[in-house]
Amino acid sequence: MNKATIRILFALTLTSSVWLSACSPTVKVEAPDKPIVINMNIKIDHEIRIKVDRELDNLLDTKKGLF
Repeated sequence: MNKATIRILFALTLTSSVWLSACSPTVKVEAPDKPIVINMNIKIDHEIRIKVDRELDNLLDTKKGLF
């Protein structure tokens, strides 16, 4: 190998090591300063529908003292 080839290989090695060290990601995990607040303003509406048979409906209408 001649000096020019060695210089090129050295330059490529140096350049690639700089690029690889610059791309190393860092992850930082910390607890938050303030507590986590979850706002749960939820309105729950439900509707229950009961389907009554006509015979039973008539029975309930005629016998007023059942309930």
